[in-house]
Amino acid sequence: MASSSLPERADIWRGDALGLAPAAALPSGHAALDAELPGGGWPAAGLTELLQARAACHDWRVLLPTLARLALPARGPVALVGAPEGLQPFAPALAAQGLPATQLLWVRAEEDKARLWAAEQAVRCADVPAVLAWLPRVRADGLRRLHLAALDHGKPLFAFRPAAAQAESSPAPLRLRLEGEAALQVLVFKRRGPPMARPIALPAEAPALAALLALRRRACPAQPAVPTETRHGLDRPVTA
Repeated sequence: MASSSLPERADIWRGDALGLAPAAALPSGHAALDAELPGGGWPAAGLTELLQARAACHDWRVLLPTLARLALPARGPVALVGAPEGLQPFAPALAAQGLPATQLLWVRAEEDKARLWAAEQAVRCADVPAVLAWLPRVRADGLRRLHLAALDHGKPLFAFRPAAAQAESSPAPLRLRLEGEAALQVLVFKRRGPPMARPIALPAEAPALAALLALRRRACPAQPAVPTETRHGLDRPVTA
């Protein structure tokens, strides 16, 4: 039977084409990225890994459009487990892009076991629409447990890990590497389909934030730059 006549299934894909998403995909809000993701977006259930050299460097820029859509109809908040305290979310910028601070639950956990336990409990909570977990040190069996829990409870779990973890095995069906500072480079190195030949570039700022920063620069041209020590997760590019 010719391959073109085979029925399309989420658990079967050709090596030269993107596979289907096993469940409804969540649009990322970045058209160029959705074109590279199976199903056209983030997996609606299960584990997705995002690797970066420096923690909390690109977290919100990549996920904010999706989290804002998930949080609107949800009864509970998006859970942030082990988020770095040095680069806390900047509430006004989040709210301006559709994610009120009241829709975030920051779970502080330092020990590796505590982070895994807290992330699993958040996944199992019916009112939590999505979970973000920062897991710098985690074994494959811990990731597998989280992945299965996210599948069982039908919600997305995004795990942020160091870039060095790319060489480690992982049960996550989707793994990405985030690079760059002002210009964000995204490489999908594991997916249901062929590997990406080269990274794609995403805008440095969301359109609404870019417009706000441009207005501020025009209104206050003589003010000094914002010190890096006071920067937040969403206003890192801000200069007067």
